[in-house]
Amino acid sequence: MPLALLALAVSAFGIGTTEFVMMGLLPNVADDLGTSVPTAGYLVSAYAIGVVLGAPLLTGLGSRVPRKKMLLLLMALFTIGNLASALAPDFGWLVAGRLLAGLPHGAFFGVGAVVAARLVSEGRQARAVATMFLGLTVANIVGVPAATLLGQHLGWRATFLVVAAIGLAAMAALARLVPHIPVEAHQDVRRELRALGNRQVLLGLLTAVFGFAGVFAVYSYLSAMTTKAMGFGESSVTLVLALFGIGMTLGALAAGPLTDRALRPTLYGSLGALAVVLVAFPFTVHVPWAALTMVVLLGAVGFMTTTPLQMLVMNKAKDAPTLASASNHSAFNLANAGGAWLGGVAIAAGWGWTSPAFVGAVLAVAGLAIAATAGFLDRGEGKSSRVVAAHAARPAATPASPAPSSARPAFEDGTVTRDEPEAAWPSAGSGPSS
Repeated sequence: MPLALLALAVSAFGIGTTEFVMMGLLPNVADDLGTSVPTAGYLVSAYAIGVVLGAPLLTGLGSRVPRKKMLLLLMALFTIGNLASALAPDFGWLVAGRLLAGLPHGAFFGVGAVVAARLVSEGRQARAVATMFLGLTVANIVGVPAATLLGQHLGWRATFLVVAAIGLAAMAALARLVPHIPVEAHQDVRRELRALGNRQVLLGLLTAVFGFAGVFAVYSYLSAMTTKAMGFGESSVTLVLALFGIGMTLGALAAGPLTDRALRPTLYGSLGALAVVLVAFPFTVHVPWAALTMVVLLGAVGFMTTTPLQMLVMNKAKDAPTLASASNHSAFNLANAGGAWLGGVAIAAGWGWTSPAFVGAVLAVAGLAIAATAGFLDRGEGKSSRVVAAHAARPAATPASPAPSSARPAFEDGTVTRDEPEAAWPSAGSGPSS
């Protein structure tokens, strides 16, 4: 693996740390700025909205910019956003800083995934992309707990100053290690936008929005739940966040081979398991070992959904690799924003600190329903496309006339090939890919 992947992984580590660290700092920020924890939860939503807006916008604007230069520009914007957050004089400016820091998130991972795949030989692309995303995983195990601990002892502003320093280090690594990679000659934003109009792609993104929102309805307030519902001290917050990161890593590792074997069943199973864990979570918070076990399970089943959703969207949008990858991060962060907001609404309504878990369970079930609907439609589209191809290509029945010599043989399932050029084939659907 080339050293350039290390630069991408360091960048992913910084992005992952700043994305998730706010969950551990919400009580500290709320106390310092004189607001409530549910209101401070809008800082989670602000970052997520930045990702949602920035992923398609910046990916489109940078479609003709050389890849290395684009990565440097995106990481510079990320660094400025974190520096603005550290220096924010009040809550409103902090919201703006979080929004700015989130803008380059999706576009960076979209472009970074393409760059990682271009850096290695055929057959090693998936491993290269996984190496880049390893930085995001390590951020949840090491970066977020360490940054939370730093914020608790030196103040939350120190956390964002350190993340800004990581951004500068990442820029230096990108400039030194990533080679020049020109833009592909066929790169066309309009072509990618058309590919994203595929119904299966849209349903996959919608599944991510609802299903993953169930995770963030709880994760956004996990630090507050640790002290106010589980009864642990503030010093235990870093341990709980680290356990969630370990669960996330285990879920991501398990999702890879499971998705290779059966994409949609893995997606259905992970969403169903997520709903069950969320329903059970409030009943375990008063038993320490059970509560900590549920935190690990929540991270595992929650992030087990990410791989099949990523693969589903990429499979259904083959002509839009960069924009599809970026849009998937938009969907996950829209889930982040929606889950944090709905969880905060439940707490503010006086339903209790564990009420976001029940909200999350409803969202997970909604995501499962959308995923099941998409799977049903996908099978129907595949069947329709085979039937249309078979009937359109089969000659009319004339007993006295032999089949034309140019007729092509039928496949085992009864379909036949078309005599027309591919451009003239009907576009009823591409059939299931999972």
